[in-house]
Amino acid sequence: MSEMLFTPFRMGKLVLPNRIVMAPLTRSRATIDGVPTAIMAEYYRQRATAGLIISEATNISRQGTGYPYTPGIYTAEMTEKWKIVTRAVHDAGGRIFMQLWHVGRHSHPWYQENGALPVSSSAIRDNGTVKTPDGIKQTVTPRALEISEINEIVKQYGQAAVNAIEAGFDGVEIHGANGYLIDQFIQDGVNRRTDKYGGNIENRSRFLFEVIEEVSSVIGADRTALRLSPSGITLDVSDSNPVKTFSYIIERMNDYPLAYLHIMEPYVDVSHLPQYLQDREVSPFYRKRYQGTLMTNGKFDGESGDQIIRDGHADLIAYGKPFISNPDLVEKYRNGTPITPWDMKTFYTQGQEGYTDYE
Repeated sequence: MSEMLFTPFRMGKLVLPNRIVMAPLTRSRATIDGVPTAIMAEYYRQRATAGLIISEATNISRQGTGYPYTPGIYTAEMTEKWKIVTRAVHDAGGRIFMQLWHVGRHSHPWYQENGALPVSSSAIRDNGTVKTPDGIKQTVTPRALEISEINEIVKQYGQAAVNAIEAGFDGVEIHGANGYLIDQFIQDGVNRRTDKYGGNIENRSRFLFEVIEEVSSVIGADRTALRLSPSGITLDVSDSNPVKTFSYIIERMNDYPLAYLHIMEPYVDVSHLPQYLQDREVSPFYRKRYQGTLMTNGKFDGESGDQIIRDGHADLIAYGKPFISNPDLVEKYRNGTPITPWDMKTFYTQGQEGYTDYE
């Protein structure tokens, strides 16, 4: 294998010792009230040899929550408990960004204050189920956000970013992928608004860019990043012309000197897309449209990840499931050591098993 994966990379004020990034992974080890726990500090500390760790998706508000035992960053207690995590990572020589999350319509009244409806760009339900501590529930039709509420959520992203920096994170990644709230504004299969946040792609991406500008203004662009899934079909979110939609967004991203842009490769059927986006890697297509630091994520191993970097299609490779069962993934890739398989049954349980007991 080439050594590109193991070369240092400068990202803003940070120097990453390698280009292997731990992708954000929901693991459901916080308390039911969203407070980080001590076991989370040990989990992230074990993986601090990654060039960069991106935390599990972290709720910016109670309204933005849609999964049980996922952490938040909107109270003083949450912020204080996250300090234990970041201190453990930094003491082990690592670097860590927090992923900021609002699930939008993919929630349930169980999570909402006073049993209110979840919110979205439009009152269109996703045809699925939501996991709650009371069991699996059918999704409900969300309520379309008022413009004043959209402005408030933009401010919540900014406050969450401030809290993350106070908690010791090196930066934040805005979660704009996978069919959650920002994606529900971007893609016209969900966004049916007729005001300044709906219609053409300039309007549908307005919320995204307002969030980017808010977060960048309060913590700095060099500590702000974005994740997108330009060929993803998740939680019933779709677009009539995804290539046009995401090309517009990604080309416009060149106006923002962010830490990085994180693109997810397709992991579902993308036969509806043009042939050049049906291949495994979409990064080569968008690399031509984006001049900043590009991170890609999607079923890569050490060899294929190294090849993408050597070909100039990405600067950093994010690995998800391999990091679950291989806290020493960097050394295993470096030495060609076999990868320990992960146990999907323990992905979202609340104990140490399948979390901190891998060697």
